[in-house]
Amino acid sequence: MEFIVPFKGEVKFKIALDPTVWIFDDRRIDLDTYFDEERVEIDEMEEYKRGMGEHWSREIMEGATVPQTLKTEKRYSRQEKNEMITGTYGIKFAPFLKNAEPSADAKTVVFESANGEYAFPIEAANELIFKFSDNGKPLKEDGPVHVLLPDGSNQEDPITHILAIRVE
Repeated sequence: MEFIVPFKGEVKFKIALDPTVWIFDDRRIDLDTYFDEERVEIDEMEEYKRGMGEHWSREIMEGATVPQTLKTEKRYSRQEKNEMITGTYGIKFAPFLKNAEPSADAKTVVFESANGEYAFPIEAANELIFKFSDNGKPLKEDGPVHVLLPDGSNQEDPITHILAIRVE
């Protein structure tokens, strides 16, 4: 089975997704708790601006700091590593769709699967979640990703066997 999921259709960039590396992505979602807990949506651009403002103020007051090197990059604790290899994780689809840059007249995202095609309006597709890990294991049998609805209503019967993503 192929673990790369290509984007195609009416997009500026024909990117390919590799779910095997998402376990290290800070945007990963713990699906064991995600649908059970209340979430507060954070505007990424506002969060970025706030962080840049704090950084700017700190540099004005304290002076510039040396950028991170390999020695100071994030290190995972033993507990975090254990959770990574035993957890069930997903990642939101929206950033990948944004990076592919759908054309202005594109209206639909179609997930091509071995079981058929599943179409969603672009606005609804932005809310979808890709499940890429189940109990610490990649989805080898019916993956590489499962498509989950934002409310988790299809957790027991997700869209599986994804071969490609087509924007129309």
